[in-house]
This record gives sequence, structure tokens and C-alpha cells, in this order.
Amino acid sequence: MTMQADLPGDGVNDPNVAPAGWRFMRHSEQRSLSEVYASIPVPRGGSWLRRLLAFSGPGYMVSVGYMDPGNWATDIAGGSKFGYTLLSVILISNLMAILLQALSARLGIASGRDLAQACRDAYPRPVALVLWAACELAIIACDLAEVIGTAIALKLLFGIPLIAGALITALDAFLLLMLMNKGFRYLEAFIIVLLAIIAGCFLVQIVLAAPPVAALVAGFVPSPEIVTNPAMLYIAIGIIGATVMPHNLYLHSSIVQTRNFEQDDTGRRSAIRWATADSTIALMLALFVNAAILIVAAAVFNAHGKTDVQEIAQAYSLLSPLLGVGIASVLFAVALLASGFNSTVTATLAGQIVMEGFLRIRIPHWARRLLTRAIAIVPVVVVTAFYGEKGTANLLIFSQVVLSMQLPFAVIPLVQFVSDRRKVGAFAISRPVAVLAWAVAAIIVALNLKLLWDMIAG
Repeated sequence: MTMQADLPGDGVNDPNVAPAGWRFMRHSEQRSLSEVYASIPVPRGGSWLRRLLAFSGPGYMVSVGYMDPGNWATDIAGGSKFGYTLLSVILISNLMAILLQALSARLGIASGRDLAQACRDAYPRPVALVLWAACELAIIACDLAEVIGTAIALKLLFGIPLIAGALITALDAFLLLMLMNKGFRYLEAFIIVLLAIIAGCFLVQIVLAAPPVAALVAGFVPSPEIVTNPAMLYIAIGIIGATVMPHNLYLHSSIVQTRNFEQDDTGRRSAIRWATADSTIALMLALFVNAAILIVAAAVFNAHGKTDVQEIAQAYSLLSPLLGVGIASVLFAVALLASGFNSTVTATLAGQIVMEGFLRIRIPHWARRLLTRAIAIVPVVVVTAFYGEKGTANLLIFSQVVLSMQLPFAVIPLVQFVSDRRKVGAFAISRPVAVLAWAVAAIIVALNLKLLWDMIAG
């Protein structure tokens, strides 16, 4: 096959051709999320705002993973213990996320494959199976955080015991089913409404907390202590794990294909541009929410000498007394519940994408959701029964560190694929962007190795 056949428009997106960079043809029945593939029309002309709105949605669904309950635990712990210092970690990890999600969207649009399908088509089967296992572990760790966060929110708002709340979360499978049956745009609208609730709750809390502007701004400047202090590094890597989510890279590369754009070079180039704008805007909202959680923790807890606040329930009980405003704790719990609901929906889709992409196994959404949720519920119930809420809080932070440890297994293949002209043709990233992307991957690997060494050394 000639090199010309590798270029988009001459093989990469032709369902009956296997480009030189891939081992398999991509038949039409192997489309990622085939039930909603190209189901959302995109205007061929009109204003830039109409086109941006047509592509808006996938970025917000991805941003959910960057403000899920796992982020709350690490951000609260970081803010209460170290003040505003770790704001720089949130900023850096968010910039990493913007780059990686843009690359993920590029892969999906340029190759017509999601990241899971790309891994299966590019690597030997044993390697692909290892990557699948690592991704499933990351999804389970993410689901663990969602179970804990949602159960805590249900207890704070309605007095439901943690174990009962964890069991109730299994019912979210039917919520996803209902939304998917109505259409993908309904699912996106549901996500965006809950995101608006989360952002609104924290905007009010920041106004109530009134953090000192000088200290807040200084927190966005990186400090060497983040690397030299093992306790700070542990939370910092937890923040990275909670912010840059491995399963989001698989999710984004799939759901950008729900847009019915022109399947030629011009159409794909435009789609990449609008999809990148969508995810960048959405992730700036995620940056605000993550920073807001840490800022509130620093301004309320650290400023009052409460440097050991790590549990979400503990933060809830202290917010209103320390701020002197009764609604502060309620807003906190409402935002947590909205975050938990949002995260369960996107994690379900990611699980489906990963299973179908790596194994080509399709099972009903509700069955997949109940299976994943059951695996996550068991450790929550066991830990809660034996160690109480404190054990659950430690489990929540540990789940985010596990997520961080899985990042290289998603980031390295992604950067490799979008750097290779044999796989994405003319849409391969430029050398400077590739250098930056590999630098991000190297930083993630180095931080994980440092954390692993510190854990082994005690």
C-alpha cells in the first residue's frame, strides 16, 4: 500500500481499507458507540457560534472526570494541610489535561478509531490485553471514588447510612439507559446542567470564604517543596491522578465521533479545531471547580488551624460553623451529589468504550454498569464496616493515586498514535507539540516512579 493511501480521505477513514499503520480494517459495525455514531448534525455553514455549539458537549462530558468526588478528597486534603501551595499542581495538571484531551479528540476524528480500538489495532494481542486490564483497573478506581462520594452526599443531605448509600448508587445504570434512549444530546444537556450547579455552588462558597488574593495568586506559582516533601508529593500525585483521568482519553476519542461532520480533509480539520475549542473551554470550568475546592479548604480550614481535614464529611461539618453561614455546608453537599451523578454516567460510557474497543464485546449498558459498580461497591462496604468513615476517606485518596499510576498506560499510546503519520496521516501533530506531549508523558512517569519509591521506602 502506498503512502498516499495512509492519508485521511485515502484510507484512514475508509471503513473498507486497513491503512499501513493499522493491522485491521474498520468495518461500519465496529464504529465506536455505533448506536450514536454521527447522530448529531453539524451545520456546513453559518456563524462560528453555531458550529461551536454543534460541537459543544463532548468536552463537558470529559470535564466531569476532572471534578469528580475523587478530586474533592485530594483537593480538600491539599488545601487544609498545605494552604494554597498545591494550586500550582491543579493548574499544571489542568494544562496537561487540555493538551491530552485535544490529542484524544484528534485521534478519534483523524483515524475514526477511539483509543481502545487504536490500541487493539496497533499492538500485539498480549500488549493490548495488558493495556485493557490497566484501563479497567483505572475505571474501577474511578468508580470507587464515585461510589464513596455519592454515598457520602446522600448521607449528608438525607441521613442515609454509607453502606445503604453505596448500594443505592447501583441504580444509576437505569439513569444512563433512560438518557441514552432519548438521544445523545439529552445526555450532554443533563451533564451540562449538573456542571452548572456544581460551579454555582462553589462560586457562592468562594465569595463567602473571601480568600486573600495575594496568597491565592502566589499558590499558582510552583514550589520546589512539592517534590521534596513526601507528604505533599503524595497528595500532589493524587491531584494529578484525580485531574488527568486515564479513562477520559478513551471516552473523548469516542464521543467526538457522535458529530456528523464532512468525512474529508477539510471536514476533519474543522472538526478537530471545534472539538479542541469545546474541550478547552470545558476544562477551564473544571480548573475553576478544582481550584475552588482547594481554595475553600485553604481559606476556611487551613486559615483556622484545621490542617488535618481530609474527609469530605468532616469538611461538610466544619464549613458552616467556620464561615458562619448555614447554607455553606448544604451547597457543598449538593455540589458533591451532582458531581457523583455526573461521574457515574461518563464512567459507564468509558467502560463500554474500553470493553468494546479492546475485546469487541458488547453487553447491555445496565449490565456493564452493574458489573463495574458491584466491583466498586464491595471494597466500600467492607472498609466502611471495619474502619468507618475515616477508612473510607483514606480509600478515596488511595483510589486517586491508583488512577495516577495507570496514566502512562493511556498517555504513551495516545501520544505515539497522534505523532505517527502512518496512523493519522496529515493530521499528525507537529514536532514541537510532539516534544511537549512526550515531556508531559515523561513527567507523569517520573512522578509515578518517585511515588512508588517513596511508598516502598515507607
